[in-house]
Amino acid sequence: MEEFELVYARHVNAVLRYARRCVGREDVAEEIVSEAFLKLYRNMGRIRVDELPAWLYTVVKHKAVDYWRRDRLEKRYVEEQRRKPEAQETDGGHFLEWTATLKPAHARCLLLRYVHGMSRTEIAKATGRRMLSKSV
Repeated sequence: MEEFELVYARHVNAVLRYARRCVGREDVAEEIVSEAFLKLYRNMGRIRVDELPAWLYTVVKHKAVDYWRRDRLEKRYVEEQRRKPEAQETDGGHFLEWTATLKPAHARCLLLRYVHGMSRTEIAKATGRRMLSKSV
């Protein structure tokens, strides 16, 4: 545990700066860095200290790519729904098919938001997750 704390203290600021450059949002960058260090903590016995911070940067890069893919997918879906309001189904069947490629937690949030019309605050309460941004 002490070794992890030393590695964290040594690298967190640089990794956070890198994450900010990758995603351009402080809140998302912080979450990505948290996930990267959690992954490091879980794999501490398998990763050599001399591989750091390159290993952390790689994890952050992959998480950032996932963020941008998810963001693009969400924007594409919203745009498609704006163009075809008559195609919306009340039971969300087409929505469930479309979200099959997402992680279950992400699909649930999108379902609650766009099919059930819940606010972001309501979704956060219903799922037990925190809101990432007030921009949407």
